[in-house]
Amino acid sequence: MSTLVEPTRAAFTKKVRPLPTWLPAAIFVAALLVAYALLTAVGSSGGGGRVLLAAVLADVIFCVAVFAVSAPREGSRRAKDRVVTAVVYSCFALAVLPLVSLLASTIHRGAAKLTLDFLTHSMRGVGPRDDLGGANHAIIGTVEQVGLAGLIAIPLGLLVAIYLVEYGRGALARGVTFFVDVMTGIPSIVAGLFIFTLFIVILGFGYSGFLGSLALSILMVPTVVRSSEEMLKLVPNELREASLALGVPRWKTILSIVLPTAVAGLVTGVMLAIARVIGETAPLVLTTFFTNSINTNPFNGAQMSLPLYIYTLATQPGKFYNPRAWAAALTLVLIVLLLNLVARTIAWWRAPKAR
Repeated sequence: MSTLVEPTRAAFTKKVRPLPTWLPAAIFVAALLVAYALLTAVGSSGGGGRVLLAAVLADVIFCVAVFAVSAPREGSRRAKDRVVTAVVYSCFALAVLPLVSLLASTIHRGAAKLTLDFLTHSMRGVGPRDDLGGANHAIIGTVEQVGLAGLIAIPLGLLVAIYLVEYGRGALARGVTFFVDVMTGIPSIVAGLFIFTLFIVILGFGYSGFLGSLALSILMVPTVVRSSEEMLKLVPNELREASLALGVPRWKTILSIVLPTAVAGLVTGVMLAIARVIGETAPLVLTTFFTNSINTNPFNGAQMSLPLYIYTLATQPGKFYNPRAWAAALTLVLIVLLLNLVARTIAWWRAPKAR
């Protein structure tokens, strides 16, 4: 009968001599220099492409070098861990790089034109050779259209999510889930075409911001339902069962226990839905149309929005149009950022506090 001998802690740590903390950083800097020298030697073209290629090549050199240095000293297991960690960080950097580049370009090109006059004036009466005008009419239109779409889609999406999680059983729940999945993949132009055909062609309504809100709400509902459903599923069943065991009705348990517990995730889902539709252009072209004047009534007449404003100016040949388009894009980003900050504040304020 063999005897099982438990390895001691010293057996694990005997041969492990960790690398100095500064050594991986030094290896990475050396890999960057080697990659840059190699690209220079082969005469690679300049610009952002060269920087990206140098970063990828440096990452490969770093992985090989850090494994070669780490394996004899720390063992193959820790060396592999260092390589995998480097690959994970590299993938994260590649995923974030487009976002950082986009934000940097938008700020660099749009900040100069983003003035108080730009935010408080419309394009009414501004000619192609005038360096005047602003996006006030488009900002008003975007806020009203997205606000109305939120008033329609957020309660509807939350109620559907509550039904699916708390009450949904059988064929009806499966049917609702199927249609939500189908709506998630609907192209935005199809939603705009549906509203255009139903309300403008068949029922005879005119262009208005409200019709744009209806098209945007079609796109918001599945995002709200999906995100809210996942957040409600994360609420522990023990909380529901404890409340029901005390004789509290189910509807009051949902209002008093389930929703406050999941409020942070619900707010995040709503913000994702707003961010999903606030930059949509295709459905608004068919429903709100274009105007250079301020229209504060979303139920009557054409109404501009920031996505349409950016699209219109970006396709014009004049030298004053593109700076306005970049400034409007920066304004749109700032609005989304402001809404996120407000939502995070509300979620932090309303979230259950640990005692």
